[in-house]
Amino acid sequence: MVCSTDHLASGAGVATLRKGGSAADAAIAASAVLAVTNQHMCGVGGDLWALVHVPGEPKPFALNASGHSGSGADIAGLERDGLVEMPFHKDPRSIPIPGCVDGWLALHERFGRLPLREVLADAIDLAIDGFPISAECVQATKLLTEIDNTQDYFANGSPQVGQLIRRAKLGETLRELANDGRESFYLGKFGEELLSFGAGEYTIEDLQTTQADWVEPLSVQAFGQRIWSLPPNSQGYLCLSSAWIADQLNLPSDTSDPIFWHLLAEAALQAGFDRPEVLHQDADGQALLDPRRLQPRASAISASQSSVLPTGVNDGDTIYLNAVDENRMGVSLIQSNASGWGALVFLPETRISLHNRGIGFSTDPSSEAAYGPQRRPPHTLAPTLVQDLNGSLRALIGTMGGDSQPQIVLQLLARLFVAEEDPGTALASPRWRFSGSTSNGFNTWADPQNVRLEIEGNHPELTDVLARLGHAVSSLPANNSAFGHAHIISLEAGVLSGASEPRVSVSGTAAY
Repeated sequence: MVCSTDHLASGAGVATLRKGGSAADAAIAASAVLAVTNQHMCGVGGDLWALVHVPGEPKPFALNASGHSGSGADIAGLERDGLVEMPFHKDPRSIPIPGCVDGWLALHERFGRLPLREVLADAIDLAIDGFPISAECVQATKLLTEIDNTQDYFANGSPQVGQLIRRAKLGETLRELANDGRESFYLGKFGEELLSFGAGEYTIEDLQTTQADWVEPLSVQAFGQRIWSLPPNSQGYLCLSSAWIADQLNLPSDTSDPIFWHLLAEAALQAGFDRPEVLHQDADGQALLDPRRLQPRASAISASQSSVLPTGVNDGDTIYLNAVDENRMGVSLIQSNASGWGALVFLPETRISLHNRGIGFSTDPSSEAAYGPQRRPPHTLAPTLVQDLNGSLRALIGTMGGDSQPQIVLQLLARLFVAEEDPGTALASPRWRFSGSTSNGFNTWADPQNVRLEIEGNHPELTDVLARLGHAVSSLPANNSAFGHAHIISLEAGVLSGASEPRVSVSGTAAY
């Protein structure tokens, strides 16, 4: 089974499984198709993280393919330019070296069964022969009218839904990668263009160094399961800490009960309020999950009122997909531009767009997350993998959503394992998220004392109760992508159940 935001990608993943490929092969195939058809959300110019469950192994394998800043990164230059935040668009300082391709190669080398050319074949064909553009991508192209090197989308004027889009240059790049390996990408045309654009931000030595590392995953026991996520620089610890806190709170199993919503929101708030101070590439993930750290936060939560945060500390574009093969290897994978179309930089020859994950860096030289050479920024990407207490695969869960990702994952975990909902019901149910007073999807916790609890859809009785409990509450329209694009595959009694995000018009779950 494969779940993704695009039926073309899910179909490519399952076709790979039918050829005898592993779940890792299927995940790479689906991810590569999404890099072609969903460039507004992800691409080979972005980053990637993954968790891999292998039956019989004591813990999942964790892959960090988030790129490092270049050797030329200089925080003093930000000060000279009068910048108090990382530049959002069109600036190499917010563009670490993309790690997506290194992530594919690392997954394939360790867990692949098929030749890479077979794994990437569907993505190559769709790029060269064309794919029907989705409604979401058509809407996103409105941001590109003044952006150079975007001719793929405007060859026949403004694109219309379903129109065939061809990305031949990307197809050629993927074909070279499949045939000639890593050097054809990082030291080939893409690498040359990145060096030219960076104008000293990157060096050839930077590009010779892989951006993918196998790292130690983190876990907690909560909701009767063993829940796994990725270590810093990922914010995956928030998926785990909020689940652990919520597990201490005697959650109602009735999801219509406002207390179910209140306690989950409180768990996420207590887990996340100090994220800007504690999340950086050198953070100790185990220490962040220490029960001695989390128990006081759980104890501060009451069912009768919103909690007070400790004092003294003070819209994203991403795809998530998952895959399970016949041997029950499972892959939970996330790939991202950061914001829509990333940095709004398209390289002239390859037409590859670059992400802007560097917006996660701090411009404060004293911060442990400060911008500097060969560093990884704090990352919102946080795929999740669930095992039962015997170590068998139980579920793969993840979502896009910037800072909201752990909050969405927490809600889905509680719906699956407390309310015992099926994946389709859990995904279709309304959600909540926290939003900062001036939120761009990546700075929710800049002022945690003033976050707002946003509810999806019109639920006046629920919002009235939450307001009486002390939350600052507002509503957003239903089926809003601000509440994520999530997918779930669950496994119980040997049977796979899966569902894809209903908030995406072209999403798809494919199985055989």
